[in-house]
Amino acid sequence: QVQLVESGGGLVQAGGSLRLSCAASGHTFSNDFMAWFRQAPGKEREFVSYMRWSGEYIYYADSVKDRFTISGDYAKNTLYLQMNSLKPEDTAVYYCAATSRYSAIMTSSRVYDYWGQGTQVTVSS
Repeated sequence: QVQLVESGGGLVQAGGSLRLSCAASGHTFSNDFMAWFRQAPGKEREFVSYMRWSGEYIYYADSVKDRFTISGDYAKNTLYLQMNSLKPEDTAVYYCAATSRYSAIMTSSRVYDYWGQGTQVTVSS
């Protein structure tokens, strides 16, 4: 049974940093795509970043490019999202996701089969 468990969320002032973690278990993610999505109150779930577990194909949404960094520790089966220069508009619940499938649109939430429970990130102005 695949499990994804996020942690690292919290309250931070604008301009600050947080690092989210996603501990994965129950599956060998060697060739899978891992991603971060976020959902703000009253808004649809939004793509943030993805990477292939091997480290290839890293991609970011324009809204977080140059501020967020996705990475993975294969030995620990853990995905990370380093978030710097945080803005109030980054406030959302952040979700980790995984899939063994490949699609031309890896930014779509519909491609991902496994999801974590989410971790709240709140950025105050």
